[in-house]
Amino acid sequence: MGWGGYYAWDPVENAALMPWLAATAFLHSVMIQEKRGMLKVWNVLLVVLAFCLALFGTFLTRSGVVSSIHSFTQSPLGAWFLGFICLIAIGSLALILNRLPILRSKTRMESLVSREATFLYNNLLLVALCLTILWGVIFPILSEAVRGEQITVSGPYYNFFLRIFGLPLLLLMGIGPLVAWRRASLRSLGRSFAWPAAIGLAVGIVLLLLGAGSSWIGLLAYTFSAFVLGSIGYEFVRGTRARHALTGGPWLAAFSELVARNRRRYGGYIVHAAIVLLAIGVAGSSAYDKVRERTLSPGQTMAIGSYGLTYRELVRRQGANATEFRALLDVRKDGNRVGTLASGKNSYPAEQQTSNEVGIRSDYLTGEDLFVITDQINPNGTIAFKVLVKPLVNLIWLAGVVFLIGSLVALWPSAVEQRRLADRYRELRALAGA
Repeated sequence: MGWGGYYAWDPVENAALMPWLAATAFLHSVMIQEKRGMLKVWNVLLVVLAFCLALFGTFLTRSGVVSSIHSFTQSPLGAWFLGFICLIAIGSLALILNRLPILRSKTRMESLVSREATFLYNNLLLVALCLTILWGVIFPILSEAVRGEQITVSGPYYNFFLRIFGLPLLLLMGIGPLVAWRRASLRSLGRSFAWPAAIGLAVGIVLLLLGAGSSWIGLLAYTFSAFVLGSIGYEFVRGTRARHALTGGPWLAAFSELVARNRRRYGGYIVHAAIVLLAIGVAGSSAYDKVRERTLSPGQTMAIGSYGLTYRELVRRQGANATEFRALLDVRKDGNRVGTLASGKNSYPAEQQTSNEVGIRSDYLTGEDLFVITDQINPNGTIAFKVLVKPLVNLIWLAGVVFLIGSLVALWPSAVEQRRLADRYRELRALAGA
């Protein structure tokens, strides 16, 4: 974006994120209900929470009660949306209390070291992060109602809790698949964790030796990410070997059959791999980014990291509805010329507004972005530049592609899975009738 980032913790953006967090928690906990018949009340509460948060996002956008570039001006619709949210929340809680005897589960968690336990920890962290963001969103509204002045919650608050809850969540993505249902023995844990833990530890040590210790948060994120990818890879290898031993066919056929017969499971692993790529991209672009500001005259050069930028000239052009100013910069990397960037501003006389037009050079081989912002164009011909280098930021966009692939694999209809679920529900209905 024009200010040099990709997520600003804007209230309306947060309102879109919160239902996703609650729904993600439900997707994980409903697997425990499907497998063990547990957490029925919790799952219904998560569905209600996700729906109410989706309505809350609409309320924030349409009412204008918070300051956001995405929200509308103040509108009487806000009161109606708020009333509808209260109606849904109270009505849902009343229905849950009324159906509580049916929703209660007789199955209990047998061990705190089990797959269902890791899913529960995952749920608690996701909901805690969701409620923390919710508090940051509503705090300005409450402060204005109580004190008469709006006190906003900024990025440092959200970033702090993102680290507090996000790093354990990342680690749990690698732990969960390796832990057995019901109860896990120390021997089975040691056997399952050996390779993924070794991979994560080795990557962490290598990165530390290479200088990544300048940010402990970034180093932990990379180490945990390597562990999770090792865990996912181990699950694919273990499953493929078992399938190959069973069928005796080619390895590629064994892998294809493994995924085809367990689409939800392995599609979920691919989605987890996408989240890991997202975590690596966010950690790299936030913990290890470089920022430099400098005012340059034509012909002057500034350096940042391995880049050198020489301001050549300012070009002015009259567009259809704006006057366009572009500063042309020659870019060198490691001493070699790699191209030219155009960064500047558009001036809109009718609206009496200006907008930043950012120059971006993406290196898809390293995943790095060079980001040049024209902060100010001075009358004497000098220009104030803000230059950012964002390592691995392109992994965020790659994560979206991998996420889509994993979702398609997991959601693709499977006749075998449908028959299996039908048999399972038939058994549950029979047990309920008995």
